[in-house]
Amino acid sequence: MSERDDAPGIVVEKDVPVPMSDGVVLRANVFRPAGSGRYPGLLMRTPYGKPNGGFERVVRSGYAVVTQDSRGRYASEGTYIPYTVEGDTPDARDGYESVEWLARQQYCNGKVGTFGGSYNAWMQWMLAKLRPPHLVAMCAWSIPLENTEVDWWGAFRPGRRIKWWMGTIAPDLRRREGAPGPHRKEDALEIWENVEHMRWLYFMPWLDFPRYLPEGMAGYAEDWLRHPNRRCWKFDEVHREVEVPNLDFSGWYDHCGGTMAHLGLMQKHGRSEIARTQTRIVIGPWNHSGLGNRRQGGIDFGPEARMDLQDRMIRWFDRWLKDTDNGVDLEPPVRYFVMGSGQWKSADTWPPGGTIRADYYLDSDGDAHLPAGSGRLLDAPAAGESTDTYVYDPNDPVPTLWSTALFTEPSDRRVLDYRRDILIFRTPALESDVETVGYPEVVLNAATSAADTDFFVRLVDEVPDGPATDVAYGMVRARHRHSLDEEDFITPKAVTEYRIRLTPTACRFLAGHRIRLEITSSDFPNHDRNHNTGGNDLAETRLVTATQEVHHSAEYPSRLILPLFP
Repeated sequence: MSERDDAPGIVVEKDVPVPMSDGVVLRANVFRPAGSGRYPGLLMRTPYGKPNGGFERVVRSGYAVVTQDSRGRYASEGTYIPYTVEGDTPDARDGYESVEWLARQQYCNGKVGTFGGSYNAWMQWMLAKLRPPHLVAMCAWSIPLENTEVDWWGAFRPGRRIKWWMGTIAPDLRRREGAPGPHRKEDALEIWENVEHMRWLYFMPWLDFPRYLPEGMAGYAEDWLRHPNRRCWKFDEVHREVEVPNLDFSGWYDHCGGTMAHLGLMQKHGRSEIARTQTRIVIGPWNHSGLGNRRQGGIDFGPEARMDLQDRMIRWFDRWLKDTDNGVDLEPPVRYFVMGSGQWKSADTWPPGGTIRADYYLDSDGDAHLPAGSGRLLDAPAAGESTDTYVYDPNDPVPTLWSTALFTEPSDRRVLDYRRDILIFRTPALESDVETVGYPEVVLNAATSAADTDFFVRLVDEVPDGPATDVAYGMVRARHRHSLDEEDFITPKAVTEYRIRLTPTACRFLAGHRIRLEITSSDFPNHDRNHNTGGNDLAETRLVTATQEVHHSAEYPSRLILPLFP
């Protein structure tokens, strides 16, 4: 136990033992105000290495903060079991017992909140369903309802998953097993960034990859690759057991944007009135690692896009753990940022009600593969028969326009204008603003020469003489067009209808801009390449080129559907 020299008045205790009922000892860091006072406790459980600081403002606001290594990670005892397994891991019970342990400490007044994002948010939902008696509120952000939503239907995301396995999870497991390094995630991520990421991203077949992981992860990784449709979290069944309110954060470029579904399910099924009526979410123009920042990638969304999320979290816990009358309980359930307008809006649920449907029909003279081609978005189906064709070669996939960090971020799509495997359709320059909020959808009538293939669609805000910026995107793997649990192979060269829901968004396309839709068949390494063989893409090394046809006519009305505010 020590008082921080650089933060007088704050006591720090490192690697405090937290015994579990099965004899395993977890380790935690404690940050609390000096003296003999009793304060509400805030708990973060994490597999990523418990933070050693960064909570001075929270502690000075009158909280005792505890960060804890989860079971089998870093300083904690036990065996690590990842969240991809069938059935519950020990994390739910560990979380329950840790909340109750914190409530019993002499510096805690018995009221406990939990906080953290992504995997750390998963930890919170797992423990909340067991209803620890002293849990009062959560701040669990950026975690979807299911693991399959992280990787999308039928598509493996090598850029993110391999980096996570190799750079984040594996190092500590190597250390614990006495295996060769790297043993620190910082070293592993540096190797990934500067040396080996291209080697691993083009690795085939993916089912052979787990043998390069530590023993404590290899079996779990292989099991996940063999069962990519497994629903291992089932959070859509959890809300009926949760009786405390949650504050969530997400962003339009957050690959875990499925977290937005927690709000509606809590409003409908939460176990208590406070859980149903007081759960909140804030959605900005942010990505997973840049929540609260005004700039994402090369795009600056303006000063209004910046938000102090730690301040919002403190206000949240002030209301529920200190009974402070600060108006948090009177705020709307949803606050969301409308890109293009620089404005925040509010709603009673997500997605907001009151939108109207607008259909934009695809048409062209057959040259939509050219950047200056005639690809059009019309307000009615084209009268004649027309088709656009491109070749998808998985040896030459459309590259993902992100850094090697591989977190989703907006980009200027014009840098890909040299390619001829992307179809582009545009509206005329808009005469007035068009604001879409919710989940855009594309109905695509397409044929392929392959036994199986992918289609990607991307909504873009095209500025005159300026950037063409990502707004939302979606994809479909042909065999899984109905369900991830069902394989329905297409007939090569037969026109098939695909309904593709895009990522959630709120964007105002300003007068003079154009609404742009892109269609292609790859986005690598954000998603793995469909090999076009009809086989198991995770087990094969053979790659086949496919000829893709997109049909747009009265018979085959391919279209973009936008939910618009009048």
